[in-house]
Amino acid sequence: MKLITVGENEANQRLDRFLGKYMDKAPRSFFYKMLRKKNITLNKKRADGSERLQVGDEISLFLSEETIEGFRTQRVYSKVKRYGSVPKLDILYEDEHILLLNKPAGLLSQKARPEDVSLVELLTDYLLESGQITEEELESFRPGVCSRLDRNTSGIVSAGKSLAGLQAMNELVRGHGVCKLYRCVVAGCVLQGQRVEGWLRKDGRTNQVRIFGEEQVGSQYICMGYTPLETLALGEMPCTCLEVQLITGRSHQIRAHLASMGYPLLGDSKYGDAGVNRYVGERFGLRYQLLHAFRLEFPELKGTLGSLSNRKFMAPLPGVFQRVLEDGREGR
Repeated sequence: MKLITVGENEANQRLDRFLGKYMDKAPRSFFYKMLRKKNITLNKKRADGSERLQVGDEISLFLSEETIEGFRTQRVYSKVKRYGSVPKLDILYEDEHILLLNKPAGLLSQKARPEDVSLVELLTDYLLESGQITEEELESFRPGVCSRLDRNTSGIVSAGKSLAGLQAMNELVRGHGVCKLYRCVVAGCVLQGQRVEGWLRKDGRTNQVRIFGEEQVGSQYICMGYTPLETLALGEMPCTCLEVQLITGRSHQIRAHLASMGYPLLGDSKYGDAGVNRYVGERFGLRYQLLHAFRLEFPELKGTLGSLSNRKFMAPLPGVFQRVLEDGREGR
């Protein structure tokens, strides 16, 4: 028999979901059969799996060690090797549930392949090294990001270091409760801000999106607002620094939508202008789009996210972004 005592990072989830994480190779039907037979109990009582776990609850597994281990993936957490290409975690804000992180361009938010290093691995390393989580706790809970940025987009990413934090922040993000503001530099002279709408359809084969003025089969509605902050001149090329507010958050939305309007982002290899990219690449060494998640603004909040209530957070512009702005101001 194995006894599991529910901790902070296991609480506030259904029993069957916890069991599915703890014995991740077992079919769901196995859990319900064991619950019916009372081979799995909650607080020494029969359970059906729908119970919401609380801190201190006791889950008893009247199963052999061989059965339990046979249904579990053997996880060995290995810390990220600190080579020069692996950045340190840049923390803008932290409390007992949430971190706001400044992601550099070139780093994945979440890994796409087993060998990838992402923001999640750096976060997990930090929590382990600071004693805020143990490798044993990682068996049933993994910290994670609540919002994602493209690999080559920099700026603020919210992350949960506790289950309560992950759940609350994910709910807030899904409900569009956070105001997300971006900074970017586009080719062309944008004189007036506006709110724009459209329809976006993604091609999974090419990992690119197309923008349409009307709904298409398989498309998603998109909306954003933008405001020109300053006009720039890079050599003979007019540019504009924009502040963009995402109303919807679709894949590549800002990059593709602005490019479809004739204002491609500087450095954008997917949707940008090849000649413009070549120029800024040679002049500034720029190898990615100038798009930065600059500011998060939170509404009035209570409970788990109460410490974020009515607060605003900003991530400093990357050095290359600042150099482009300075050069563009001098060229005006």
